[in-house]
Parts: sequence; C-alpha cells; structure tokens
Amino acid sequence: MDRVRDVERLFGDEYGILTFTGENIRRRLSPTALRRFDQTVKYNEPLDEAIADEIAAAMKDWATENGCTHYCHWFQPLTGATAEKHDSFINMDGEGGVIAEFSGEMLIRSEPDASSFPTGSIRDTWEARGYTAWDPTSPAFISINGGERTLCIPTAFVSWTGESLDQKTPLLRSIDALSTQAMRILRVFGTDKGVNRVQTTLGCEQEYFLVHDEDYEARPDLKMCGRTLLGTAAPKGHQLDDHYFGSIPGKVLSYMAEVERDLYRLGIPAKTRHNEVAPHQFELAPLFEGTNLACDHQMQTMSVLRRVARKHNMVCLLHEKPFAGVNGSGKHNNWSLVTDTGHNLLSPKTTSQMGQLQFLTFVCAVVRGLDLHADLLRAAVASAGNDHRLGANEAPPAILSIYTGAELERVLEKLESGELTEFEHSGTLDLGTTAMPTLERHPGDRNRTSPFAFIGNRFEFRAVGSTAVPAWPNAILNTIVAESLDHIADQMEEQLTDDMSTEDRGKIIVDVLRDVYTSHKRVVFNGDNYSQDWHDEAERRGLPNLRGCADALPVLGSEKATELFSKYGVMSGPELEARHMVLLETYATLVGIEARTMLRMVRTMVAPAAIRHQAELAEAVAATEAVGIDAGSVRGRLADLTGLITELEEACLDIESNLGSLPEEEEACVQSVQRSVIPAMDRARTASDAIERIVPDDLWPMPTYLDMLF
Repeated sequence: MDRVRDVERLFGDEYGILTFTGENIRRRLSPTALRRFDQTVKYNEPLDEAIADEIAAAMKDWATENGCTHYCHWFQPLTGATAEKHDSFINMDGEGGVIAEFSGEMLIRSEPDASSFPTGSIRDTWEARGYTAWDPTSPAFISINGGERTLCIPTAFVSWTGESLDQKTPLLRSIDALSTQAMRILRVFGTDKGVNRVQTTLGCEQEYFLVHDEDYEARPDLKMCGRTLLGTAAPKGHQLDDHYFGSIPGKVLSYMAEVERDLYRLGIPAKTRHNEVAPHQFELAPLFEGTNLACDHQMQTMSVLRRVARKHNMVCLLHEKPFAGVNGSGKHNNWSLVTDTGHNLLSPKTTSQMGQLQFLTFVCAVVRGLDLHADLLRAAVASAGNDHRLGANEAPPAILSIYTGAELERVLEKLESGELTEFEHSGTLDLGTTAMPTLERHPGDRNRTSPFAFIGNRFEFRAVGSTAVPAWPNAILNTIVAESLDHIADQMEEQLTDDMSTEDRGKIIVDVLRDVYTSHKRVVFNGDNYSQDWHDEAERRGLPNLRGCADALPVLGSEKATELFSKYGVMSGPELEARHMVLLETYATLVGIEARTMLRMVRTMVAPAAIRHQAELAEAVAATEAVGIDAGSVRGRLADLTGLITELEEACLDIESNLGSLPEEEEACVQSVQRSVIPAMDRARTASDAIERIVPDDLWPMPTYLDMLF
C-alpha cells in the first residue's frame, strides 16, 4: 500500500509541486491578474506590468513556504550550460530589521555581470553590463541542491545594447517567426478560425552513459573531457545487441526512479526509460511539450541526471562519444507544428482534399527548407563531441537528407505528377496464430540511419548531439521552415482569389506544391544513409557533406545565413556572428583541453607503465639468453613495445608542435585543429591502445574499457 500511495503522489499531488504553475498560481492570484497572466502564457501576449508586483509577491510567498531563502534568474548563456546568480529575499525594513521582499521589478529584470560569458564579437571584456528578462511562458521552479532550495526564474539574457547573449532569445523569436508564416498558410486554407498561434512542439530523447564513480575518478580524461581519450576496445562491445532493451540493472533502475521522481516534481513529463545499445548506456524520453518549455526542461533534465548519479555512486556521462568503438549518444529531436487549438499540422489524418493539401504544404516547406539550408542545419549540430559520433553506430552521417517513408513517398511522387492521392494511414499484420491479436501497421517504416526522418506526425532530427543545448538547433530549424512557408504563402496568395471554386483553388495549390517538391526533392532519400552508394549519390546530387566542425561552422558566417536570420528577426548580423565566433572558439578550446589532457596521461601514466614493462621484458631476454634458451618471442614482444613507445612519443611531439603553432584567426585555427591536432591525437591513441594490449593488467595505470563497461 505504501508503494501505491507513492505512485499516486507522483502522478497526482506531487507532480509539478516544485513549479509555479497550476494550483500554485490559481490560489494565490486575483481573478484579474490570473486572467491577464494566462493570456501571456497561452497566447504570448505582452505581459501587463501592472500585475507584476502581485505575481512577484505570490511567487515569493510560494517559494518561502517551500523553504527558499534565495531566488535567481536562470538563463542559458553561450557556454552550453545554464547560469544563475543567487540573491536572498532579504531587505531592510527601515526600522533596523529585515523583511522578505520580492517586487515586480526584481521578477522582471536583473543585472548579472556579463563580462565573463562568451560574447563573440558583440562586446569587449571590459563591457560588463548584461540584463536578464523574465520569460513568463516558462514556469519558475524550485531547485534543490545539497539540501538548499532556490527559486529559479527562467529568463532571457541580453547585453546593455540589447543584443541576445543567450540561447532562449533566438528560439523565442524563431517560434514567433514560424507562427506568423504558418498562420498565413492556415488563412489560405481557411482553417485559421479560432486559431491565434501556431507553435512548435518538441520531445528530446536523452541518451547517456553511467560509470562507477571510482572508475571516473581514476580517469583524468573522463574528469576533464567527459570522454575517454585512450582505451582499447573490450573483447565484447555491443555486437550481440544483448544490452539493448534488456532488463535494467537494479542499481540503475533505482537511479532512474529517483531521477523520474525529481523530474515529476519539476513538472517534467518523463515517459520512457530503457537500456540503450552500448553497455552501460541508457535513455530517457519525455512527452511532447511546447518547444520553449521543452528546451528549458531538457536543460533541467541533464542537470538532474548528473546530480542524482553522484548520490548513487555513479557518474552520468552525456558526451556524444565517451567510449570509442561503441554506440554514441544523441538527443533525438522530435519536432512538430501544432495550432493552439491542438491540431497537429504534420499529421496526415484528414479525409478532405484541402486537408491533404494543407498537410502536404507543411511537408513541402520542410523539404524545401532542408534542401536550401542543409548546411545551416548541419552547423546547428556541429560540436567537438558530435564530430566523433556522426556517421557511426546509430548516428546519421553528416549529409543531411529527409526520410519520408514509403507511404508519404508515394503521395509526394503523385504530387510531382500533378495528382493528389489519399494518404493510406495503416494496414494490418497477421501474426499467423489465432492466439495473437491482429496488429495495426504504420504506413511507413522507420529509418534509424536518417538524420531527419518523418515518423507519422513529426520529424525526428537524429543528428542532434547528447550534450546539445536544444534551443540552438530548434531556433535554426524553425527559421528555415518559416522562410519556406513564407515563400509558399507568397506563391499561393499571389495566384488565389476569394471567388475561385474549391476545385480551381486545389489545382493552383497542387501546382505550387509540385514546383516546390520537384525543385527540392534531391534532399529526400529513403535508403541506407550509411552506405557508400548513398554518399556517392549525395555527391552527384550536390548535397553538402560537411564532415567536421571546421567544415560546418563557417556557414554561420555566410551572407546567406545573415540575411535569413535578419529577415525574420531571429538574430541580427552581430548576434549571429557572435555565435559563430563562440562556436569556433569553443571547438578549438575543447580540443586543446583534450590534447593537453592526453599528453599528461601519456607522459605520467601510459609511458611509465610501458617503460616498466619494457624493462621487465629486457630483463627476461637477458635472463633467458644467459641460460642458453632462445628468447625470440620475448625479444619480438620487446621490439614491438619499443617501437610503440617511439611512435607514441613522436605523436605527442606532433601534438605539442601543432598546439604551439595554431593561427590566431578563428576559422584558420579551427581548420588547423581539425586537420593537424586531431590526427596527431589519433596517432597517439593508436599507439597507446596498442601498448595497452601488451602491458600486463597489474601495471596498467587506469581502468580499462573492460573494467568500466562490464
């Protein structure tokens, strides 16, 4: 019965208990304030500042009743993490005492120091002023850390001159831009009645690894870089697929349960948990939410995953590729378009001709957007970690293409010939035995190799890395689709008139969509994205293959990108250039940290172990030959080890030389890192891993893959 009551609390009274939403708001605000606040949250209407003091007082009372002494404006700077500066509710009462106070002005705006956050080229280091501005569409929440409780208020972060210095602001602008263009399409089809806004929805599947904390503490590379820089593969990896969806280990299940309890109390709808492909790899997936809220919840989820793991004597690794040779981790970005009345615009479940055409309009906009801006979307997922993952196990290649599935492909091919055909929604599967039910079969299969796949009522952007701040790729995705909806709406509005018959309107719309699809279908591919045949075909089609950060990130500095984001008010030229510079600098800095960590590990751990074993082998050769026994096999082992030690040191010298000669200019620096530092690191790793296979276990100075993964 205790267990039943715990479940009832989690799914009832305790769900969202640490968020300022629902009943926590309704019982504290006046009807007038509540109505005005709801208008802001539901319809993105401007906040009535006249009610800010009332909301702030209610929020403070709720927070202090829940044990908070401090509040913070919680924001997402360009560091890839979240940031917060805590202020207490304390204030002087004017009579020598103190009171708890929190005003509307404190709620709406704060002024953290902006000087030490990445700003790209927007401002100099000595220009320190920055502002955080309350985002009322994402609920305030209480963070519990080490027993302390803090009221966290989601905010945007901007400079003194008004430029965005964060991830949230461009996302919110992109949602507005997409809504504006999507509403034009709805007006074309006459389906805008009662619709105030179109929003994107998002569900992020978070993959992660767990390792024992003693192994983590014994590996400088895991501590400094989040991934293993050295390590030979264990005899078994994920070849047998026996970990995938297997029985969850008891210790891990206890961890997952505590993570979910914490997430539920934060109002984060964690839905799915399971073993992933690689040993010690797992996944958590939530229900779909509005994209802004989903992105905030994703950042909170990563924090909870890390924090709770340490309580269970484990460490959660969110890096895209913590272990070479086994499955990497992504954050599959399930994206769709939904009206504020609840209609999914990417669902083909409609029987009317105009309903089918409206669905195909949004699909064609996605196809066109991805074809025109595949390079931008590739840049959106470019990172040092994701470079190790893309194109490997269960991760798509760097060539961005769209998988439509068999049924949508059939419908689009008909459209290309000027015909409109109904979408067949499902079939059935007879399992061949009366004991089993007949199963409904989806109209299309799923493609695990596709970077951007249609899966029934949404697109799954699989190329997003597990450490990614999801606001960034979604801001870019929203913008490129908004631009295509704008283009299609222009074409339709120009040719359609109010006095046309439905049949004539349908013919014109089919012609517009046929032209769009025919012009951009080169990006559609329904086969194996891993195959060399596809890579060859993609090259013939002229699709970009931006393999690494040095190839992808310069796209953000292009005139095309600047014009796109400026036109839709998502980012100004300086704001985009700032992100371009920050991403370049971050990539070079992270690889530099990895290179220096590798040098330290090689010279203080690997080389000493190798030299000790070299001495042991030399002694064995001498002792064996002294008694007249042939030491050929031992001598061969010694020669192999000596050669590897030499190769390792030469590679380390190359790393040092390349690090010391990096150009100052950002793009040139990143090119040099990708084309000289990383290959030298790869050579060092190859030599070190070969040495690991020779040196006895009792001499090897760090936990091996066999130790950590099994």
